[in-house]
Amino acid sequence: MATITELKSALKETLEARGVLGQLKARIRAEVFSALDDQSMPRPPLSHENLLINELIREYLEFNKYRYTASVLTAESGQPEVPLDRQFMANELNVAEDSSAKAVPLLYGLLHHFLSSKEEHKGKLFIKGSATVHSQEPHGHLNAES
Repeated sequence: MATITELKSALKETLEARGVLGQLKARIRAEVFSALDDQSMPRPPLSHENLLINELIREYLEFNKYRYTASVLTAESGQPEVPLDRQFMANELNVAEDSSAKAVPLLYGLLHHFLSSKEEHKGKLFIKGSATVHSQEPHGHLNAES
């Protein structure tokens, strides 16, 4: 007869093999966060830049089936529950896509662009401080000045 320790070990191995253990841990973290989240503290409004960045991250997380992580991002950031329209995002980022690019998150296309332009131009992109972060708000919010 198997001992409790052996049973726990076998159960853990089975859940890991099925890819369920990580999902369960993420779900528990999301539920704990939700229970502890102080709804009485108002969140600052999302800046336009943070809205776009959060949406790029959410699209990436959902594409990779990190749904619980995406749900925590949405809850913690105050991002709208309904994702932004893909075409709207592409327009805001001044990105033109072909049909094959639409099969993956915009972040993949942006990364591919910068990695391939690095090889072509052998130089670095100079980034100006167009969005200056000026304060760290509660819950990890960064306010950006436009």
